[in-house]
Amino acid sequence: GVSDVQVKVLGRVEKRLADDNKGSRHQKFIIKSNNMSILIVHNIDVAERVPLVEGDYVWVYGEYEWNEKGGLIHWTHRDFRGSHPDGFISHKKKTYH
Repeated sequence: GVSDVQVKVLGRVEKRLADDNKGSRHQKFIIKSNNMSILIVHNIDVAERVPLVEGDYVWVYGEYEWNEKGGLIHWTHRDFRGSHPDGFISHKKKTYH
């Protein structure tokens, strides 16, 4: 599988999941894009929470990590240390990063 690749995908929010509050807090949800289900892991200690509901469309730009379930995208926020490309989530003409 492919990992550590910067991707930009347009997807429809399929399912909102509970936040992951271990370590940095992350908002988690699943999008459907090109018939693939992809888990989005969005750091809400760094970025603002995205006020999305199931059925909404979002653009997600971040780092793709492959797994058997369809993979996940993280690093959907700015990198203040400058060691990683900045990511974002775009929802209803507003950008969260």
